Amino acid sequence: MKDNETTRPFPAPEKTVKVRIPPDRKDNSPVFVSVNDRTWLIRRGETVEVPECVAEVLEHAEQAENEVYAYQAKVGASL
Repeated sequence: MKDNETTRPFPAPEKTVKVRIPPDRKDNSPVFVSVNDRTWLIRRGETVEVPECVAEVLEHAEQAENEVYAYQAKVGASL
């Protein structure tokens, strides 16, 4: 190593969690997740280990979908 070069420490390993996306009768394609220019394709019906940030994205997507269904039920009931 030359005197003017600096060393960068390796980043700490990310914490991972296990997730399982249930199979869908209408859509059996894998689920695409992207976080900070990193991407994952997660197969439905399989338990996989992913970084916590991926699990968080999946959790937020599920929450948003639940809100859509709740809103549609509310609007549909008022028609």
